[in-house]
Amino acid sequence: MTFTALTPMLRSADLAAALAFYTDTLEFRLDSGGADAGWASLRHGSLALMLAAQQATTETAVAGFPGSLYFRTDNVDAWWQRLQPRARIAYPLGDFAYGMREFAIHDADGHLLQFGQALCR
Repeated sequence: MTFTALTPMLRSADLAAALAFYTDTLEFRLDSGGADAGWASLRHGSLALMLAAQQATTETAVAGFPGSLYFRTDNVDAWWQRLQPRARIAYPLGDFAYGMREFAIHDADGHLLQFGQALCR
């Protein structure tokens, strides 16, 4: 048996706002679903992400998501310039001892999104 893909699914209290953030700000494209459907499948190149309307009666809605999504990129500085004025910053762009240049933002629902690029050594 082989896994063929792993697609994160994030719950959203306001699916329309989340869709706007991911499509307008992060340049994902809507693949299927939408705000009226209560879920959405998004793509950005080879990346896939799903969003779903938060249901107050489900366990996952109560548990939340304490992790983060880490986007590796070939130009973290360009993403920083694009996102800095458009998003709530979790921590600013910087070089870290573990060999990454990165920053983090929060999406419309407060999920932590990190963006990083390996430092040249």
